Amino acid sequence: MLQPYLPFLILLAVAAGTAVMMIVLSHFAAPRRPTHAKAAPYESGMPPLGSARERFSIKFYLVAMLFILFDIETVFLIPWGTIFFTGAGTGGPAMGFLLIEMLVFLVILFVGYVYVWKRGALKWD
Repeated sequence: MLQPYLPFLILLAVAAGTAVMMIVLSHFAAPRRPTHAKAAPYESGMPPLGSARERFSIKFYLVAMLFILFDIETVFLIPWGTIFFTGAGTGGPAMGFLLIEMLVFLVILFVGYVYVWKRGALKWD
């Protein structure tokens, strides 16, 4: 009953064991010479100026949203294109559903792109 899952379980055990072994070995083998300079936060060699609680510009978040939009687009479009174009010779209603599904996804993605564009995230100062 567990035979199909046995390679996966072995891989999972090896990965977990390796992770635990690395953490334990680094804890015991790492040299410890704590100093005040090592405990201080690193800010490019400069002392920190101002508060860490400053507000970021909205453009920072809009650029991050734009990156996520295009990242998700790539993650979904490449496998979809592979399935759609290799199975296009078979035809059938499934291919029409795949096409409509991707068109809906691209329309939603385009709406996000227009939102970011209208908010001015693509303008460089």
